[in-house]
Amino acid sequence: MDTLTAARVLIDVALTQSFTATAERLEMSRPMVTRHVEALEDWLGVRLLQRTTRKVSLTSAGEQSLPQLEQWVEQANALTQQWQQEAGLTGKVRVATSMSFGFAQLIPAVKPFMAAHPGVDVDIEVQDKAIDLIAERIDIAIRIASNPDPSLIGRPIAACDSVLVAAPDYLAAHTPIRSPEDLTAHSCLSYKQFDRPIWHLDKGEEHAAVEVQGKLSANEATTLLSAAIQGMGVSMQPVYLAHSAIARGQLEVVLPDWQPKEMDIYALYPSRRNQPPAVRALLDALIAHFADSEWAPVAI
Repeated sequence: MDTLTAARVLIDVALTQSFTATAERLEMSRPMVTRHVEALEDWLGVRLLQRTTRKVSLTSAGEQSLPQLEQWVEQANALTQQWQQEAGLTGKVRVATSMSFGFAQLIPAVKPFMAAHPGVDVDIEVQDKAIDLIAERIDIAIRIASNPDPSLIGRPIAACDSVLVAAPDYLAAHTPIRSPEDLTAHSCLSYKQFDRPIWHLDKGEEHAAVEVQGKLSANEATTLLSAAIQGMGVSMQPVYLAHSAIARGQLEVVLPDWQPKEMDIYALYPSRRNQPPAVRALLDALIAHFADSEWAPVAI
């Protein structure tokens, strides 16, 4: 049996603490995962994993061996990457992102990468909630946050500014919005993840926290953007999604002097170790693509 593959399997089991999860992540049967681990243990002559009905954990010998196995696999990956750069990258990269970012910005970023690396498949998982990257076999997750999950490795790829917007027809038919407090008299399109929708706005040293009201809420930004364009109320939107509608005159900026809380867009991944070359290449491509801070046009 391929000892290097067996080492990769053992490293993954140590990460997931589950033979079943590793089988799903590596797309092999559970018995095959067991055979790889047993083959590696036979080759080294020590027991590496402690198996119980509920949990898989490293033995003391496994804890001592894991760093060296990781280093060995890392060196093998580096050698493979060196030759793949000559022959062309191959493999599949699974990316998780929100609906709004995937729709508005991720595809324009991925398109040139896929054209440059025709041997790489990209599988995009669109979800507007946090997921377990290991359990879901996600290589890269694009997330907007002020503080990303500390259990993951995060590389900021862009700043995420937000803006308050409404359709010209809506603004013409309702009382003017000259201060944050005026929002309480308006229909505000809120993100339903929060029980009490409170919008936090800053103007220099001033801060306003406004509890807004409205009859329409949604759990996804593009739906709220569409509602705003249809004149259904005021919406807080990420600039990467709303800027094209503003440029076309479909939306106007409300309270332009007041800035919603700025967050960052992160590329998150479970580990730097044993990262496939295609994953590293796509990660670098995303960082380079968004480095110019120019958002791609959005057609709505």
